Amino acid sequence: MRRATWSVFLGVVLLVAAAAGLSAEAKVQQRTQLKLEGMLGKMAGMFGGKAAKEGVVTTVAVKGNRRMSTSDTTAELVDLDAEKVYRIDLRGKTYTVQTFDEIRKQFQKNEAKAQQEAAKEKPDGKQPEMEIEIDVKKTGQQKSLAGYPCDQVILTLTMHEKGKTVEQGGGMTMVADMWMAPKVAAMQDNLAFETRYMQKLYGPEAVNAARDLAQAMAMYPNMKPAMARLQQEGSKLDGTPLLTTMTMSGAGSPEGESAGGGQTGGGGMAGALGGMFGKKKPAAEPSGGGKAATLLTTVTEVLSIGPSDAQDVEIPAGFRQK
Repeated sequence: MRRATWSVFLGVVLLVAAAAGLSAEAKVQQRTQLKLEGMLGKMAGMFGGKAAKEGVVTTVAVKGNRRMSTSDTTAELVDLDAEKVYRIDLRGKTYTVQTFDEIRKQFQKNEAKAQQEAAKEKPDGKQPEMEIEIDVKKTGQQKSLAGYPCDQVILTLTMHEKGKTVEQGGGMTMVADMWMAPKVAAMQDNLAFETRYMQKLYGPEAVNAARDLAQAMAMYPNMKPAMARLQQEGSKLDGTPLLTTMTMSGAGSPEGESAGGGQTGGGGMAGALGGMFGKKKPAAEPSGGGKAATLLTTVTEVLSIGPSDAQDVEIPAGFRQK
């Protein structure tokens, strides 16, 4: 049941994130920085190097049925016509090749293993009914990014036990602070390549994934007003986000019961993620509220947008296959 709850929460997040996508002829450079809290955050700061401190710059070029994603030391080329994925080591000047059929077989193997593990899990019993709330606001603030005028839009998504606040019920909050430009021509065809890739790679499986999300939404009546609200507020998200700061936070449940049933002081929905980030939540106060804490923050900024050419989606000359 908890897995289904998280599927709903993450499904909404993905629907929001899909506001930005690449066209079939675009070349986009962006920087992404991830900040973790707790022990993982400390380790990332100590050993993550420049990437952890300044973020990772990635260039994604799409030309027809080929897409090249390039970072500092690695790159990935997806060729829909050849049905192959090339993973490139830029330092070693080598690459490996994996066919779509090989990727499918690995996916099916992992899926079967996940189903076996799920069958071993004991039922949690009755789970509390959850509420999902979505709010989208234009702040009126403006600035220029990558040569485009942008308006600030803040989207807030919360998920908590019905009848309780986020703090009381150990809920989760996601805040996306976005600077939206008018629709950029080079990025109009939203997620077109990724959609074609998933359909060609997984076929009916891609359709099933969408169906499963719809079924999950149907299981939670409170999803319907949330999605209706998102559709109603959609005009405020009409454009291209060029800078997005996304923050996820959670609160421990008053009972201090973790997602695994142990007494960690970080229970409720946040317990599942809170433990990952090595951060125990404080015990509940007499008033019955758990203190909210930031779990992770991501900052994604589009640095440049332009057209792609055939050279952008080719393996560099002189590279050899491993």
